[in-house]
Amino acid sequence: MDRPLTKALRLPLIEICVEGIDGLLAAQAVGADRIELCASLVEGGITPSLGTIRAAIEQANVPFHVMVRPRGGDFLYSETEYASMLADVSALRELGVPGVVFGCLNADGTMDEARMSELTQAAGPLNVTCHRAFDMTREPAEALESLIRSKVGRVLTSGQRDTAIEGLPLLADLVRQAGDRIVILGCGGLDLHNIAEVRSRTGLSEMHFAALKDVPSAMDYRNPHVGMGGSDLDREYRNTLTDTALVAATIAAAKA
Repeated sequence: MDRPLTKALRLPLIEICVEGIDGLLAAQAVGADRIELCASLVEGGITPSLGTIRAAIEQANVPFHVMVRPRGGDFLYSETEYASMLADVSALRELGVPGVVFGCLNADGTMDEARMSELTQAAGPLNVTCHRAFDMTREPAEALESLIRSKVGRVLTSGQRDTAIEGLPLLADLVRQAGDRIVILGCGGLDLHNIAEVRSRTGLSEMHFAALKDVPSAMDYRNPHVGMGGSDLDREYRNTLTDTALVAATIAAAKA
């Protein structure tokens, strides 16, 4: 279950998506109600390291949910990938993290209800969120019912569009369909200029965003001949950090 918050909560509940322990510490310092802890946000988030998770357990003073995703790309997993997800969920339960985030699809664009149910059962008392695999489903209303049958606690969605503004009609429909059976966690390009409008037009009680900025590396020596992946050599000398001022401003706009 979610750990008690250290401050009185005003709706909407704000979840900040972060990369690594520094991102978690930054987000909680400026008012996040909950944190989604990931690695490699450039890939949409994958499972963070054991060391990162242990650091979060020691230092977090707000609830945090850990991404369980073995790779970037689609959400159709092989048997070995799925076995690793089950192992991760079981290990995270043993570690005592507050929650986990995962999603599995079938090739036909439906939720993989069997795997979602098994993963949720493996999570036991932990909070369970289905991530934006939901936004890749072919029939969102049926996908939501599938997640409810699987006993998933919430679903992260932009209304199956790139941004929540574009997905407003479906987000509002999902909130109505969900009722009190599952939480709709709205996301998708939310910022200080649109987050209040999205909430007022959908009735969302929980909202999720990542406020990131690239900052130059502190490295003095830079080898111009070697890259650790891809052709963007300068990527080795840029770090992506949580923008604390933008997080604080967006939370204030959401809760005004």
